[in-house]
Amino acid sequence: MKEKSSTILDLAHEAGVSTASVSRVLNKSDKVSAKVRKRVLQAADRLKYIPNSAARALASQSTMTIGAVAPTLENPGFAIGVEALQKRLAEKGYTLFVASSNYDLTQERRQVETLVTRGVDGIVLVGSLHSKGLLEFLRKRNVPFVETWVPSKSVNIPAIGFDNREASSRLTDFLLDLGHERFGVIGGVTKTNDRARERIKGVRQALKKRGLNLDRESLLERPFRIVDGQIAMRTLLTMRPRPTAVICGNDVLAFGALLECQRQGVSAPDDISVTGFDDRDFASSLIPSLTTVRVPADAIGYGAADYLLAVIAGRVDPPQPKIAVDLIVRKSTGAPPGAK
Repeated sequence: MKEKSSTILDLAHEAGVSTASVSRVLNKSDKVSAKVRKRVLQAADRLKYIPNSAARALASQSTMTIGAVAPTLENPGFAIGVEALQKRLAEKGYTLFVASSNYDLTQERRQVETLVTRGVDGIVLVGSLHSKGLLEFLRKRNVPFVETWVPSKSVNIPAIGFDNREASSRLTDFLLDLGHERFGVIGGVTKTNDRARERIKGVRQALKKRGLNLDRESLLERPFRIVDGQIAMRTLLTMRPRPTAVICGNDVLAFGALLECQRQGVSAPDDISVTGFDDRDFASSLIPSLTTVRVPADAIGYGAADYLLAVIAGRVDPPQPKIAVDLIVRKSTGAPPGAK
């Protein structure tokens, strides 16, 4: 026979408090003393009390859930960000639902609509490129949202992220200062990825300021996979003259580029410099170690959670400063051949 579940009345009787006090404790209200909170939680532990989530959601008009749609979870950066998001939400009793769009804006819209139908209290999006009407859909249904991995484009669009163009431009300036003039770029597919698009714009912007251009043949857009970094670098190495510096859209592509250099006996950085973006765990362990841009993905996840929790609680929107990113110089870059 199935054991009967404890009720809020049982819990109140066990703790020796009113049902109202129990309700405040379970809903994490600040309007309860530490002594009462402790008694209720200890009683809940003794009774093995499990809250009725459906009833609580009906009473509070909240499901205590947040939805997040990421382009992919194969990217270590997104995975780290989601983990941080989940950790911060869990501290406040929220559950995170995660979906992947596979860089498909139509699929992103479908996932968001499904999450909203399920009653999530807020939505986390990646990037600022969405299908037409998606943000308006969320506004009409009073579902708070926040974009991530990009800076806010307006006061009406909250975002927790950084300026991808500026970061890429800074990386390119570093290579230019080393003396490089012939560049190759292995970027992400820009059609549905505004972060990849902005990083390529950052390269072009830095080159233009020095009177240089990025040839069309020197720009290769590839999915963010190691093998695609290898294939793209293989193409760049056939160019004559070939680039002396290759800027990759993320560390995964850079990993593949370095593998192809090793396969062909091309030395990095003596023959060619290679850079990444993100500073994933493996970047410092590659041979040579990878020069890259460090993006604190966990800070993005924490920031997104804090923003949504504040909005849901009815507090004034917190400031949304840009997340600081750093250029990390390692051994995969150096002066171009002949300039040493």
